[in-house]
Amino acid sequence: MPSKNDSFSEEQILTARFAKALAHPVRLAILKILHSKACCYHGDMAEELPIAKSTLSQHLNELKNAGLIQGNITPPTTKYCIHKENFQLAKKLINNIFE
Repeated sequence: MPSKNDSFSEEQILTARFAKALAHPVRLAILKILHSKACCYHGDMAEELPIAKSTLSQHLNELKNAGLIQGNITPPTTKYCIHKENFQLAKKLINNIFE
């Protein structure tokens, strides 16, 4: 039996995944921080954002699951960076909505 997602293109599904990850002001702030730096440690971001570390972790996971960021875990620290290819793809796909 076909699912409802079979009615949508891969591009539409991917655009929705990126848009969902971007649909929170904390996540936009995280991306802005990461975009302005080569990479950033979890603890450094926690000092810049007015949220608990556990909440920050949840938002980082959402961005990571969407493929917009990538993390390098070296206990006890985790360093995050923008996933450049997916970030550019997200910009393109989201811009396509408004064209």
